[in-house]
Amino acid sequence: MSASLELGDIFRAAGPAWRAAHAGRLPLQQLKVMSAIEHCRTAALGGHVAACGDCGHWRIAYNSCRNRHCPRCQGNAARTWLAEREADLLPVGYFHVVFTLPARIADIALQNKAVLYALLFQAASETMMTIAADRRHLGARIGITAVLHSWGSALTHHPHVHMIVPGGGLSPDAQRWISSRPAFLLPVRVLGKLFRRLFLTRLLALFEADRLAFRGQLASLADRRDFLRYLAPVRSRRWVVYAKPPFAGPKAVLAYLSRYTHRVAISNRRLLAFDERGVTFRYKDYRRDTAHQQQVMTLGTDEFIRRFMLHVLPRGFHRIRHYGLLASSNRKASLARARDLLNVIPTPAAEVPESGPVTPPPCPCCGGQMVVIQILPRWCQPRGPPRATDPAGESA
Repeated sequence: MSASLELGDIFRAAGPAWRAAHAGRLPLQQLKVMSAIEHCRTAALGGHVAACGDCGHWRIAYNSCRNRHCPRCQGNAARTWLAEREADLLPVGYFHVVFTLPARIADIALQNKAVLYALLFQAASETMMTIAADRRHLGARIGITAVLHSWGSALTHHPHVHMIVPGGGLSPDAQRWISSRPAFLLPVRVLGKLFRRLFLTRLLALFEADRLAFRGQLASLADRRDFLRYLAPVRSRRWVVYAKPPFAGPKAVLAYLSRYTHRVAISNRRLLAFDERGVTFRYKDYRRDTAHQQQVMTLGTDEFIRRFMLHVLPRGFHRIRHYGLLASSNRKASLARARDLLNVIPTPAAEVPESGPVTPPPCPCCGGQMVVIQILPRWCQPRGPPRATDPAGESA
């Protein structure tokens, strides 16, 4: 068991055999993701060598892949994104709402990711905006930040959208700020019914427009009667919309966002072991009571890689989206109006440092200044044996 086990280690060891076993059947995007994670912070991507001017200690730092599916590369991306979002926060309560697709629909979505993930965003956001605008509920135009997750804790396919929503919104004439109740935003049963209707109506429209593909066990759904028969059970069942208690202030919202916006299907810290039995990792079993949710699972290596690959997004697909008051087209004006009505002074946006020359961290031996003495091109090793190296490297 290794505390330093990483997804890249598993891909480097088992990836070539897995790709050979599935040759000709893997999408190009999955192959690119595997390659990026395997090469992340290795000599394949190049890097630099830094040396301490005081004690002479050497350190190698290899470049990161910056792929959005890589668990090593999301920290910097999350920090940059959060610094930009901090200025958007309003001094109101914030709610967390989750829209989940039923398993039968999730199976179709797995074979039609770009189309149905986009529909999930569309139906969920329209549901929230419509019910919030209804005078019987809130009667306001709200703002939404939505994040797509396609996984369950055990790496199963479980598409759902997390939404962060301010507790209130602008009146239709934008002359008042209408606050929600402190511990209640919108009724989840009403949200669930509208979400189900909007999604199924548009799913059928996509089918009629011949925009859905069906393969393997779902191949028979290409027939309209079989497709409608397949959907019949989910038409009468309740669709899960879950509203968590409101956050305890804007800082809690940011802490939440930092955990969710740039999360990948599995983090390195959940990986426990990689051996002849397969990959062992921690997961949460939400069917158990809170005290016993943390569990350990071992999957065969092939199955582990297969499950991870289920969550590779289509090229160019945006997994973080903003709606209503937070839509990019009118965010500045809407937030300025909201702050004016709430009588608050806008928070200046945090400065995001521009990319510049590599600045190595202080020397780990003596605390002295490290200076870059060599730039490493791709696939190149440093000249001369350094006295101490850091094979894992850092983002450069």
